[in-house]
Amino acid sequence: MHQYRLTAAAVACCTGSAYSQSSNDPGLGPTAYTVPAGFPTSVFSSYYIPPAATQQPQPALYDPVLGITYPLNLTNPDTIPTVDDDPVFYPQPRVNVSNETAAALVDSAIANITALVEANNGDSNCTKCQSALAIAKTVAEITPTSVPDMMITLCKTFQFKSNASCEGSYTPTTYGAIWTQVIAFADSEGLDGQYVCNSLGDDICSQPTVTPLNTTGLFPKPKPENLTALPPSGERVKVLHLSDFHIDPRYVVGAEANCTSGLCCRPGAHADGISLPDLELSAPLYGAYLCDTPYYLGLAVLQSIGPLTGTSTDNPLAFAIYTGDLVSHDGPSQLSRAYTEYAEYSVYSMFKRYITGPVYAVLGNHDSNPQAIDAPHSEPDGLGQQLSWNYNHVAGLWQQNDWLNSSAADDARLHYGAYSTKTGLGLRIITLNTDFWYKSNNLNYYNMTNPDVSGMQAFLIQELQAAEDAGERVWIMGHVPSGFDGVNTLPNPSDLFYQIVDRYSPHVIANVFFGHTHRDEFMVYYANNASSISAADAITTGWIGPSVTPLTSLNSGFRMYEVDTATFDVYEAYTWYADVSSFSAIDPSASGPTYQLEYSSRETYNAFDWPSDAPLNGTFWHLVTEAMERNGSLVERFNDLESKLSGEGGACTSAECQRAKICYLRSGSAALGNSCPQD
Repeated sequence: MHQYRLTAAAVACCTGSAYSQSSNDPGLGPTAYTVPAGFPTSVFSSYYIPPAATQQPQPALYDPVLGITYPLNLTNPDTIPTVDDDPVFYPQPRVNVSNETAAALVDSAIANITALVEANNGDSNCTKCQSALAIAKTVAEITPTSVPDMMITLCKTFQFKSNASCEGSYTPTTYGAIWTQVIAFADSEGLDGQYVCNSLGDDICSQPTVTPLNTTGLFPKPKPENLTALPPSGERVKVLHLSDFHIDPRYVVGAEANCTSGLCCRPGAHADGISLPDLELSAPLYGAYLCDTPYYLGLAVLQSIGPLTGTSTDNPLAFAIYTGDLVSHDGPSQLSRAYTEYAEYSVYSMFKRYITGPVYAVLGNHDSNPQAIDAPHSEPDGLGQQLSWNYNHVAGLWQQNDWLNSSAADDARLHYGAYSTKTGLGLRIITLNTDFWYKSNNLNYYNMTNPDVSGMQAFLIQELQAAEDAGERVWIMGHVPSGFDGVNTLPNPSDLFYQIVDRYSPHVIANVFFGHTHRDEFMVYYANNASSISAADAITTGWIGPSVTPLTSLNSGFRMYEVDTATFDVYEAYTWYADVSSFSAIDPSASGPTYQLEYSSRETYNAFDWPSDAPLNGTFWHLVTEAMERNGSLVERFNDLESKLSGEGGACTSAECQRAKICYLRSGSAALGNSCPQD
């Protein structure tokens, strides 16, 4: 996540009008809904600190899965921890040595790595880094608990980061113990080492290119020939898409909302050149652009969904999908298992109260501790179970809320929070834990020659094959997109996923859904690993949902799909947003924020007479990119909507920017996204 500060010009740009605000769909509610004043106190049964116009509430939450009431000091902004006291896990030492021998080994390793780095022998930074990893590997194998301090020492010695960042990155309770596992198990002088060193910086090692995938024997059966399209039923249902809630129970009304670094709207946050108690921008009750979601904003969006979508208890949503990230963007020392579990219970309980119909959710990269870390079951020394506490917890919550049956919940416990389930309409939903292709999951950096160390994608193939055999249609859900600009995703796992999508589309896979970027985006998947980019080769769409959180410099939003009950194709997609720049002007005694219809996908992007009875499928979205090539104003419109009209990222009027955007929209894998021109 990058930190941006708002200028007066940026704020002024963020009050633009929505596109296609009127809708011909009689099933929708009004084009705008203003949330009533006050806090819906009945959503929680009791409070440590009640809500008020000048403060966020602190609900007293009882978690029935864990059988505990979360303590106030976990979320109280006045008691934010500076140390994570959760257990840490190390590899088993290969031999037993004395403390003196261990200390001598570490001193020798530091000396050898220092000499290696400082040597002027013509070796590249990448070669030096991999050789240093080989030296560190010996320490990790013999005295693993010594590795974090060794990394901190080397980090400070070479000023790789600031001293404080070295401590924060490599202390055992943040990422020091995790990196120790990686160093111990990685092939430091092979592909693993290249990826580890690249993760430290492109100036150290360039990212390895995608390794050609041998698909022989990958799929249980060949793709059927002479496939015919399933006819639509003509009956449509409404499906809600929420993403990236990022609840912040530590949000402080009146704190600095335009801080220079870290998460704003927190105690002690400040702007450069301004000394507290003076502020550049006071945090409003309902949130701000550089802050995560306070309770008032989270409940405002949930209160808006029914009126705007035209749904209610009597006229419910068919179901909802949630594409991950519940936890706020705290620093690693401020996070913990308990804080993660709190966010999971808190947000899901609010969903249960306000969303009509079941919610199918996935884990995001922030929904673990340490953040973004998930371990494959095959990790040696029993370390493959170190995150099982989290999978057990969310599976229990999903089952408790009647969103999953016991079989699907058991899937989630086994498959890293992922599961396969069938909706009441007959659609099969298969979810993935996309941390296993996310670059920031350090535990991906060993066994890199295997694109599916976790077995996650083998599970996906198994479920897709069963769906094909049964004649089922499937939606796939994850958090981190498999492609787009290629920034977030490892090349080999995303290439494997792309070829799975190719094998089972379009006859089985109807749509794919992600979140993570906080932006409103899409991408198209093509047949034959995108060897040909054309309307005829477009096979399915990846929908990237807008975030509820305004971080970073974005408006808050959500989406609803109109879906055919036979094909489960999307025929319309509506997106709503709230203008976060208006929150400072809200009088909380009079009203809350206003969510309004931002645009209809069909009305906004149909620049080529797409038939009214045809779905918004991969072909449609490819034709949108062709229309963009002919008319740059359509790229500009996409660019505006991408930020939910906040103006974040600036205009995209140059030919270079527009070529890059179009290329990203056609890139469903990291390799494809990395090959695009950079905007």
